[in-house]
Amino acid sequence: MARDYLDLIFLGGLGEIGKNMMAVEYEEDILVIDCGLAFPDENMLGIDVVLPDFTYLLENKERVRAVFLTHGHEDHIGALPYFLRSFDIPVYGTRLTLGLVRAKLAEFGGATSFDGRALRPRQMVEVGAFRLEPFRVNHSIADCVGLAIHTPVGTIVHSGDFKFDQTPVDGEVADFHKLAELGDNGVLCLLSDSTNADRGGYTDTERVVGRTLNEVMSAAEGRVLVASFASNVHRIQQVVDAAVRHHRQVAVVGRSMENVVAIAREMGYLRAPEGTFVELEALRTVPARHAAVLTTGSQGEPMSALARMSSGENRRLQVEPGDVVVLAATPVPGNETMVARTVDNLFRRGARVLYQASAGVHVSGHGSQEELKLMLNLTRPRYFLPIHGEYRHLVHHSDLALDLGIPRGNILVGENGHVFRLDQESARLERQVPAGTVLVDGLGVGDVGNVVLRDRRQLAADGVLVVALAVDAESGQVLSGPDIVSRGFVYMRESEALLEDTRKRVQQIIDRQSRKNRNNISALRNALRESLMPYLLERTGRRPVVMPIILEI
Repeated sequence: MARDYLDLIFLGGLGEIGKNMMAVEYEEDILVIDCGLAFPDENMLGIDVVLPDFTYLLENKERVRAVFLTHGHEDHIGALPYFLRSFDIPVYGTRLTLGLVRAKLAEFGGATSFDGRALRPRQMVEVGAFRLEPFRVNHSIADCVGLAIHTPVGTIVHSGDFKFDQTPVDGEVADFHKLAELGDNGVLCLLSDSTNADRGGYTDTERVVGRTLNEVMSAAEGRVLVASFASNVHRIQQVVDAAVRHHRQVAVVGRSMENVVAIAREMGYLRAPEGTFVELEALRTVPARHAAVLTTGSQGEPMSALARMSSGENRRLQVEPGDVVVLAATPVPGNETMVARTVDNLFRRGARVLYQASAGVHVSGHGSQEELKLMLNLTRPRYFLPIHGEYRHLVHHSDLALDLGIPRGNILVGENGHVFRLDQESARLERQVPAGTVLVDGLGVGDVGNVVLRDRRQLAADGVLVVALAVDAESGQVLSGPDIVSRGFVYMRESEALLEDTRKRVQQIIDRQSRKNRNNISALRNALRESLMPYLLERTGRRPVVMPIILEI
């Protein structure tokens, strides 16, 4: 007997920024929607990227049928190289999205076996018990879609990241007709992007930035450098259009920008007359009035091309007085300090900088309140589940749904790990599954946890004190040491009295332990840690990591 319910399982992207990933489950079939990563915050010292926890899907591996991607941003595709190590299943996405995925997989050495299947808006795809129908939406990257997921229980509409841009750069307006048709036929549940749910009105069209870029290219007597997210192909197109209009040639700097520009040009998503793009070395021979540069670094990342230019460390390109630098992005929360540092350094080098406080250099790719209301009114869902954005955005979005007449009992607000069960009569939180974070540090995936991060934070805050000595393996007698070494705790040349007192205290601990149990090295290590940490806290107000190194001879 067929089930009369389905489950929506959230592994990421609910009440947080990044690592968007969810699953739809009906009987023996599971579909995965998006597979993104997040970038570490300031407390994740040494961490490269943050992944969703795939545990639930691994436990149900034989039932996972496919991955469907809404668009090609890192927070929606970035975890695929790690996910596909364990799953040999097809990945559906639009042409540009799959092109970006293939490039990403090639970096990881896993592109050869990739089963990528192209989606076209309004093309129906059947997978297991599901029929999926993508529909066009606008966002800050080309070739975005939302998904209508037709199930035996009812239709689920997943908006993807979206805004309603009436004059999009590529001319591809969101598919209002399909959304209205879905609403007419009945939508069981709408899952809608909440990122800008606290912003009133409408989000500006991307063409606002195009007008600003055109004015900048026209007025600037020197070079124009534009930093943007590499994936924002529409913005890159507008930079190119403005450069062509004002007889400027364009060089591309930054590995991710170079990769995206190459992919977008090859696939026809980025158009430019012959001779527009030149190598950076060739741009040096072009008069400044006829030169433009596309670069990475709009978020102030220390190793990005723009940040290294601002500090004079980029050997390929130096910022000079008379240059105009446009930061065509707003800082992601947590990046404000890095962006401000980059802007200050650019000003120090004599550049004129247009950044987030300057009108017209950036517009959001996410819809504001009036667009979110329009999505709700077009689809007219029975149940509503706000997704994406931080928790406050989910609450703001649910308030909008209440204003539009959706009953409070039909609005679901959740967090990662929640499993919502839907049927024709009810929608409720059914259970929870593992949905934490998996940290990637170098080649290690998931081997760094809270304990290691806590140690790293302690090392960063108070440093380490090493106590080194050699002892006789049989008698326990000290043969050498104890030597005290400080790294990041105190400056040894200026703290000789403290270190000498610490050395005497170590000797007392050794003598006391020797009387108790002369050759118990493990007990001696523990005693050194337990005695020295409160002693150093009392003397200095700091808590260094105490690391006893005892060599048995």
